[in-house]
Amino acid sequence: MTNYQIPYINACIRAFAKRFTITAKSAFEYLYQFKGIQFLVDFYEVEHLQSIEDAVDDLIVCCLNNGGKLQ
Repeated sequence: MTNYQIPYINACIRAFAKRFTITAKSAFEYLYQFKGIQFLVDFYEVEHLQSIEDAVDDLIVCCLNNGGKLQ
């Protein structure tokens, strides 16, 4: 993981939390459980070139594909 990935992942977690009106901790736990964090790590090179809103949309799809329920 690079030094740039951590602030980016943090920003995505916070944007996800804001979208669903949940705490950042709850957002992290959800994203971790349903593979959203791993998605951000694995696809950082592509995802960080998009807007944070687009990344949140991608996280929603990723988590839904892994058993999550938020949409």
